[in-house]
Amino acid sequence: MPNNNQPASQGSEQVLDQFKNKIASELGVQLGGDRTSRENGSVGGMMTKRMIEFAEQTLKGGTRI
Repeated sequence: MPNNNQPASQGSEQVLDQFKNKIASELGVQLGGDRTSRENGSVGGMMTKRMIEFAEQTLKGGTRI
């Protein structure tokens, strides 16, 4: 199934790919189509958790994203 999602801003796709690879490395997970949904999903889950933590800290500081 093709991915039809469009990045919110130019250059964000590359930054998110770097972030995804960093998280995968930290978790010791090798990403790919031959991996389980659990392995690949753990990376997405951790990315979401970290982005939410970042947003919460930013909002607490009174800074707008």
